This record gives sequence, structure tokens and C-alpha cells, in this order.
Amino acid sequence: MKKVVTFGEIMLRLAPPGFLRFSQTNSFDVVYGGGESNVAVSLANYGVPVDFVTRLPDNDIGQCALMEMRKRGVGTDKIVYGGGRLGIYFLETGAVSRGSKVVYDRAHSAIAEIEKGMIDWEHVFEDVEWFHWTGITPAISQGAADVCLEAVQAASRLGVTISTDLNYRAKLWKYGGDREAIMTELTSYCDIVLGNEEDAEKHFGIKPEGLDITTQGEHVKAEAFLSVCKQMMEKFPRAKKVITTLRGSISASHNTWAGVLYDGKTMFKSPEYQITHIVDRVGGGDSFMGGLIYGLLKYPEDDQNALNFAVAASCLKHTIKGDANLATVSEVEKLMSGDASGRVAR
Repeated sequence: MKKVVTFGEIMLRLAPPGFLRFSQTNSFDVVYGGGESNVAVSLANYGVPVDFVTRLPDNDIGQCALMEMRKRGVGTDKIVYGGGRLGIYFLETGAVSRGSKVVYDRAHSAIAEIEKGMIDWEHVFEDVEWFHWTGITPAISQGAADVCLEAVQAASRLGVTISTDLNYRAKLWKYGGDREAIMTELTSYCDIVLGNEEDAEKHFGIKPEGLDITTQGEHVKAEAFLSVCKQMMEKFPRAKKVITTLRGSISASHNTWAGVLYDGKTMFKSPEYQITHIVDRVGGGDSFMGGLIYGLLKYPEDDQNALNFAVAASCLKHTIKGDANLATVSEVEKLMSGDASGRVAR
């Protein structure tokens, strides 16, 4: 496989141990992660050559984030340096009827202060087959949005496949940018578009026809999202595939999980998994995207298999602490084959 490149912010994640609330803890567990870095780690774990591109502060904390990427086999030589700090987010892990909480502390981070011209995208995309970005990056700052546009324009010019996870974040988009205009321009360059019903509605005003998503709970019907996929393809004619994750939230600890993929003609639906004891759902969508990119590269003529791999991979991520999915290809394929026993491998 040729190389994949992802671009975005990696942050320091600080979380109270276990299920403690912020007000109860005297210490925080440290993890480094972010939407695009998590995708890169998944791909590296599957044996795909991948580079992660970002801007890091040239200090000890920036170096810790860099070392985390290197430890997972992700290429880091295209990373640029500058700025004074690494973004931080605090995570309080929910359970049962208490949802998880995220508090961001990422203002004036190194990548928030990135500017056009700081990254040589022509160099970055040498011998690269695939480029991935998410809706988180242009939400950080106008500079990050501008550089993201530089990236997709360069990738498009060089014939690189472009994917996005729309990733609407209500707590971002605070700098005054026109979210719909920015996301519409960026997404217009994409060949592969992943998003759920909230992403489509918040970014583009696209809603499932005849469906009140707030009443769905645990029963999320794949067929209801065919209209979303069709509307997305009408809005973005370059898109070859539109993919939606289907999460039914029974509680913070118990979700149903599936996905659909629409190629303009056929609607593919994955098996549905019952994830009954969630360990860590942060990064679940990123693990889906990592699995999807791997699946589409490995099975270019088999969208069903690619989708099934993505859903099984992200199902396993819910059992792994931290932002990134550390499941192996063989573990994902075992679950795809129907073995969900979790028995000890001796």
C-alpha cells in the first residue's frame, strides 16, 4: 500500500482515573490523542505507511506527543514546530445514565496559530495515495481552516484520494468563521465523506427525511439515512462514497453500533453490535475511519467488506482505554467472522 497522510491537532488528554468526577480526583491519567492522530495510529497498527502532519510546540510536552506517535509507528518527519503550547482536553468518563464530559483548553495552541505557507504540501504528498482531514481542524481557528484548504487543494491537484470525517463539535467554532461556507468548500474536494446525522444537519442543514432522530434511542434504522446520503451526494458531486455511523445510546455504558455506506447506487449495511460494557468510547469514530480507510485500500472492489471491517474495528475500540484503537487486523477479522466470545488466546 502507498502512504496515507492525516492532518490535525494532537492534544494532551487529562482524565480522572476510572469513573471519578472532576471534583473527586487528585490526579489525572495522561494520554495523547486527537481525531486525525487517532486515525494515523489505527492505520500504522494495521501495517499501512502513514504520516501525521501537525504543528507542535518545541518543548517537552510537544516532544511527548511526538514520541507517542513514533511509538505507534506513525511517520512524524513532516511535522512543523512553533507556538507556545499543546492543546489540552479534560475527560470525565461517564457510566450508565451519566454521560461523559469534555472540557477543552486549546486556545492559542500551536496548531491554532498555524498560518498558510508553514507546511510544504507538495513535499508532504510525494508518493502519497490518500489524505484525511476532519471537521475538527477548521473549527480550531481561521488559520487552521486556511491551511486545511491549502492541503485539500494540493491533494486534489496531485490526484490524491481525499477523505473527511465531518466531526461537528459544538464547543468549537468560536472564532467567528462561517462554518457552513468553510465546511462546504473543504468537503467539495472529498472523495470519501463520513458523518452522522448531527454532522450533516449542523454543517449543511441536511436532515433524514421523515425521521426524528431524538426519538430513536437504541433503534437506529439504517434505511432512514439513505436520504442523508443522497442529499450529501447531490451537494458534493465529487464524493464517491458517503458513510454514516449508527450509534444507538441505551446508556453511557451500553450502545448499539453499526454503519452504512452508499456508493450512489447501493446502500450497504453492516452487522449491528451490542457494546454492553463500554471501557472508553472517545475515539470511536476515529477508529471507524481508520478501519474504513484500511478496508477501502485492502478491498477496493468490496465496499461491504470494507464497511464491516470499519464497524468491527471501532466496536473493539470501545474496549480499549485511551484515544487510539490498538486492535490488530487479526483481532478485527476474528470479530468480523462472528467470534465475539472474548476468550483467552493461549
